[in-house]
Amino acid sequence: MYPSVLFIGGTGVISSACVAEAVTMGYDVTVLNRGRHAHLRPPEGARTLIADLDDDESVKDVVASGSWDAVADFCSFTDGRLSRNIDLFTGATGQYIFISSASAYAKPIPSLPILDSSPLRNPHWQYSRDKIACEELLTSKYRDGFPATIVRPSHTYDPTMVPVEGGWTQIDRMRRGLPAIVHGDGTSLWTLTYNTDFAYMFAGVLANPKAIGEAYTITGDEVLTWDAIFTELAHAAGVESPALVHVSSEMIARELPDLGPGLLGDKAHSVIFDCSKVRALRPGFAQRVPFHIGARRIIDFYDSHPEMKTIDDDINAGFDALASIASAFSPVLPARGRTQ
Repeated sequence: MYPSVLFIGGTGVISSACVAEAVTMGYDVTVLNRGRHAHLRPPEGARTLIADLDDDESVKDVVASGSWDAVADFCSFTDGRLSRNIDLFTGATGQYIFISSASAYAKPIPSLPILDSSPLRNPHWQYSRDKIACEELLTSKYRDGFPATIVRPSHTYDPTMVPVEGGWTQIDRMRRGLPAIVHGDGTSLWTLTYNTDFAYMFAGVLANPKAIGEAYTITGDEVLTWDAIFTELAHAAGVESPALVHVSSEMIARELPDLGPGLLGDKAHSVIFDCSKVRALRPGFAQRVPFHIGARRIIDFYDSHPEMKTIDDDINAGFDALASIASAFSPVLPARGRTQ
C-alpha cells in the first residue's frame, strides 16, 4: 500500500516537481490549492481539492474528513497560517512537512559549509524571519507530539525562472549590449538547484517516519560564482561576451530598495551546503541538471513564450543609474570566461 500524501500548493516551481515525483513513485497524491490556473493542474494520477488558502473555513471544509500519511505544506509564510494548519491536521496526518527556507540561516554566515544544525538568524529579510518564526512554532508543537519535519530549500528554479535579480530584464540588457548588474565583485559562491533534482531528494523525506522531528537542507551539489551564473545565461541567450558591472549589494539596495532584502539577507553571502543528512534518506542522488543545461532551458522557454519576457522599466532605469555610477570608478569588463 503506497502512502497517501497531501500537498498544500502543488503548482509552484518546487512543489510541482515534488508532486510529479510522488506520482511517479506510485504515492496516493492529493493537491490542495485555489485551482485558479488551468495550465498549472497537477499531473494525471493526482487528485485536487479546491479551497481558498486564506479562508480558514474554506480549507477546513475540504480537509475535515480526510487523513493522510504525510502533508507537505508549501504555502505557509507566517506563523499565523501555519498555526491554523497545525490545528487542522493534528490527528489527521502521520507527518507534517513544513517548507522553510535556507535564507533563514544566520547572516552573516559564521562558517561553511552550512549544516542542517547551523543557527537561524536574518536581520535583513522579513520573509526569512517569518520562516524562522514558523520553525520555532513547529518545533514547539513537535515537543507536544505533533509529527513535524522541516525542509529548507535554497535557490531552486525551473525554466520559468531567471535566477538573477531583475529576471528577464537582465537577459534583455545583455542581448541589447547593455551591461548586466552583478552584486558584489561577482566571485561570491552560490548554489542553484533545478526543481526536479530537489524533488528527488524531497521524496526521501516524504512519508518517512525517520524524518519526523528533523530538519533538512535540500540543494544540489553545484557551486558557482555569480559571474559564472550570468555568463552561462548570456551564452545560452547567444551573447558570447556579456558586459558585467559589479556593484555592491548595499548600493543596489539603496538604488532599488525592493531588491535589498533578498540581496542583503541571502544572495550577497557565499553559501555552500552540506546535504549529506537528506542524501542518506534516498541514496543515489546525482545532479541531473547542472546550470549550463538549466540556463539553456530557461532561455528556450522564454524565447518560445514571448509573453513572459517582462521588462521592468523601474529596474532597468535603476540598473542604468548603477552602471553609470560604477563606470565612473572602474571600466565595464567582459565576463570572465565560460564555466566548465
